[in-house]
Amino acid sequence: MDSPERAEPPAAIDYRLAFEHAPVGMVLSRQRIMVDCNARLTEMFGATREQLVGQSFRVLYPSVAEFERIGRRMEPILNASGHYADNRMMRRVGSLHGMRAGETFWCHVTGRALNREAPHAAGIWTFEDLGARRADKAELTPREREVAAHLMRGLTSKEIGRALGISHRTVEIHRARLMRKYAAATTAALVQKLLAA
Repeated sequence: MDSPERAEPPAAIDYRLAFEHAPVGMVLSRQRIMVDCNARLTEMFGATREQLVGQSFRVLYPSVAEFERIGRRMEPILNASGHYADNRMMRRVGSLHGMRAGETFWCHVTGRALNREAPHAAGIWTFEDLGARRADKAELTPREREVAAHLMRGLTSKEIGRALGISHRTVEIHRARLMRKYAAATTAALVQKLLAA
């Protein structure tokens, strides 16, 4: 009686290699300090690994105020669910890989806290460039960037107001300014321009 053929055991996965060659930017962090990152992240931010590892995530944000505000907003969400995601403006660090240092771009950021009770203690983060390597041509305030990110998610003015802790009328003022800056006649047109490559 012939014995059935046995399948070859799967090859061991080299997790370091998988991390390094992931198609999205990846970062391991402790207390919002980058302790490791992959090649895609260095490409996206126009920097070397040595320029990023050991640095605060602050260097990737357009301003200190935005870094602090998003950190405060993330904490209760990470406490409750252990994970967080949003679209936000980020800033290129260097001029490598065809980037322009200081240029801003839309980025989808997703993260997971390894300990919900201390959400910034250690985490795993991914970054995806939504701006197709184009600079944001309009000069936006930090609040306009937040409103724009929520508009891109399809939220209403009331929902955005609740998320940001401001009135829906204030959201509408920011939306009107965004529409002027992007020369958009409707909210749908604004969202298309924000998402456009």
